[in-house]
Amino acid sequence: MAEVAAFLAARTAARGRTVDRRLVETASLLHDVDKLFPPGDPRRAGGHGQAGARWLAEQGWSELAGPVAAHPVGRLLDHDGEGPGWLDTAPPENLIVAYADKRAAQRLEPMGDRFARWRQDHPDRDGSLARAWLLAQDLERYLCTAAGIAPTDVRRLRWAGRAVARAGQ
Repeated sequence: MAEVAAFLAARTAARGRTVDRRLVETASLLHDVDKLFPPGDPRRAGGHGQAGARWLAEQGWSELAGPVAAHPVGRLLDHDGEGPGWLDTAPPENLIVAYADKRAAQRLEPMGDRFARWRQDHPDRDGSLARAWLLAQDLERYLCTAAGIAPTDVRRLRWAGRAVARAGQ
C-alpha cells in the first residue's frame, strides 16, 4: 500500500501540485498501526483509523494523524451527501493514503475487486459499502486526474521493501 501511495504522491507532485511525499509514505507505512493493539485494548477506542491516529499523535507524530484517520473505507461515508466538493478541501495526503488503501492489499488490484471482497466478507455492511463505493469512485477519478493517469496506470513505486530491510540492519 505504501508503494502505491508513494507512486501517486510522486505523480501528483510531478504535475505541480503540493504534496508532502514523506508524510504520505510514512502515514502509509503506519496506517494500520492500531491493528497491532490486542482485542479489548482501550487504545482501540474510536475504531480503526481513529485509534491509530490518536496513538500516533500521543507518540508525538501528530502530522500523521490526518492521513491515518482518513484511510478506512467507512470514512468515505463521512462525506456522503457532500458530493465531489469534499475532495477539493481535504489535504491531498489524506486522499492519497485513503485511495491507496482501496487499491492495495497484498497486491495492487482494481478498486472494484477490493470492494467486492469487502461486500462478500461483510454482508451486514452491504448498504454502507455500496454508498462508500460511489464515493470511492469520485476519489479515484479525482486523484487519477490530479496524477495525470488512468486508474489502470496506477503502479507501485518499489522502495518500501528495500527501506524496511535497510532499517533492520
